[in-house]
Amino acid sequence: MNAIEVNHLSKRYGQVQALNSLNLQVKAGSVYGFLGPNGAGKTTTLRILSGLARADSGDVIIDGAGDGVARRASDHLGYLPEEPAFYAWMTPLEFLNYIGEIFHLEAKLRKKRVGELIELVGLKDAQKRKIGGFSHGMRQRLGFAQAMMNAPDVLLLDEPVSALDPAGRKEILELVLSLRSRCTILMSTHILADVERVCDTIGIIHKGSMVIQSERNELLNRYAVSAIDVELANGSAANAEAIMEEFKQIEGVKAVGVDQTLIHVHTPEVPEVTQRLMKRIVADGIQINKIEVVRPSLEDIFMQLTCEGRVQA
Repeated sequence: MNAIEVNHLSKRYGQVQALNSLNLQVKAGSVYGFLGPNGAGKTTTLRILSGLARADSGDVIIDGAGDGVARRASDHLGYLPEEPAFYAWMTPLEFLNYIGEIFHLEAKLRKKRVGELIELVGLKDAQKRKIGGFSHGMRQRLGFAQAMMNAPDVLLLDEPVSALDPAGRKEILELVLSLRSRCTILMSTHILADVERVCDTIGIIHKGSMVIQSERNELLNRYAVSAIDVELANGSAANAEAIMEEFKQIEGVKAVGVDQTLIHVHTPEVPEVTQRLMKRIVADGIQINKIEVVRPSLEDIFMQLTCEGRVQA
C-alpha cells in the first residue's frame, strides 16, 4: 500500500519548469529518500504535497485521499520546511502548545503531547528558554516536534540536515530513525550519505522529472559500478588529465574521472581491468602511491544518473 502517490505532477514558475510530469510512490511505513541536485524540484514537490502550493496539473493522493479532501495538512500530514520559522519570544512549551491549539487538540491531550515531543526531540532542558537564543540544531529539533504535533501518518522533511554540523546531522538522523515505526517519512535531501544511512527507498529527481525510484539495495546492486582508484605520486600528478585520457582507452573501462591526484576508473570487470591498468602504469612509467578497488556508493549512481560531476563516459 502506498502512503503517497504523485501522478504526472507539473508546475511552472514563469519561464522555469519546476516539475515536469513527476511520478512518485511512497510505500506506507517506509523512509523515502527524495534525492536531487539543488533546483531539481524537491522543495516544489513537498510544498505541493503539504498544500502550500498548487500544481498546474497532475494528481496527489495521501493516505488514500486526493487534493479535494479537507483532511490534507491537519489530519494526516506533518511538514518540516528547510528553514522552519518560530516566534523568537516564545519558549518551546509555549510554541508547541500554540501548535496544538491550531490542531484543535483538547487541553489534556495537548499537554501530554507537548511533553512527549519535548522529550522525543531532546529539548527538555531548554523547554523554558526563549527560542530566539536557540542554535540551528535546536531549532531544527523543535521544527521536528511541531511537525509531529498532530501525530501524522505522513511526515515530509525538506532538507532537514543540510545546514547542520556533523553532530547536529547525527542527532537529526537518529531522530528520523526513531520515527520510522510511527509514520511514513519522505525526506528531501542532496546529502547522499544520509540517504544511504536511513532510507529504505530512493527516488532521484532531475530537472523536475523522476530519473529512477527503487529500493536502496536494489538500486545499489543494479547501477553501482565498481571503481579502481589510482593515486598518483608527485612525479606524475601534474599529468593527471593526460593519464586519465590514457586510462579511458583501456578495454573494459566504463568511465574515468579525476580529482586532483586521484583517478577513478569505473568498470564492471575489476580483476581484468586492474591487470591492464598495472601493465599500462608500468609500460608508461607512471608513478603512483597506491591502487585499490573501492566499494560502489550511492554517490556514484547519483552522478551517473543525473549526468553531473566530473565522471566522464
